[in-house]
Amino acid sequence: MNLASILKPATLLLLLVAASHTFAQSRRWWDDTSMISNKQTLQKDGLTLFYYDNSENFDPQVKQHLIDAFFTVYPAERKRFNMQASATVVFVIDTGYHGVAATSGHIVRFNPDWFKKHPEDIDVVTHEVMHIVQSYGDNHVPGWLTEGIADYVRYKFGINNDASGWKLTDFKPTQSYTNAYRITAHFLVWAEKHKNPGLVDTLDGAMRQGIYTSELWQQLTGKNVDELWAEYSANPEI
Repeated sequence: MNLASILKPATLLLLLVAASHTFAQSRRWWDDTSMISNKQTLQKDGLTLFYYDNSENFDPQVKQHLIDAFFTVYPAERKRFNMQASATVVFVIDTGYHGVAATSGHIVRFNPDWFKKHPEDIDVVTHEVMHIVQSYGDNHVPGWLTEGIADYVRYKFGINNDASGWKLTDFKPTQSYTNAYRITAHFLVWAEKHKNPGLVDTLDGAMRQGIYTSELWQQLTGKNVDELWAEYSANPEI
């Protein structure tokens, strides 16, 4: 027995309308590029960047800095970590997004209000496009390590960190390696300096291949991650 045979016509019609509305609501405004007035396609060195903007007064200088950062840092990140990462990237300046920035697949959304308040924070690009390079998919990797590596890359590849006031978080005894972002990034920088200079590259590759386990820390550094954090905590200088 199908749904139509047990529902009254009026009820079925309401359900169909609701479903249609939900589908329409789920569509992103940039899905139909013909409706976007502020858009640009840029190509360089085999990479393509689609730039979409639904704001009315996004600073053109900030826009250019974001674009320049992409064509500077993304090739370097791909070269070091994953040359199979998407050669096509989409930047969306989205007034409907209220975080700082977020990446899904090869699409990066930016909050224009953030850059009104923090116009020098251009290396948001450096962090976000690293997520495209990571491409860990459904490999169930630790979120803290994913974000820690992205901020490690911002530290290593960033082009405007000093001007924006961005730096790795200073160590505090209350921290944990699972805090992610700059705290984990500081730990990774220390671990590469004192234990294994190829640590981040190997961890990144293992997560992309779906073969990461916590035992990998022991193999790469001689200590499990908790023991390594304890040693780091005793002398966190980098």
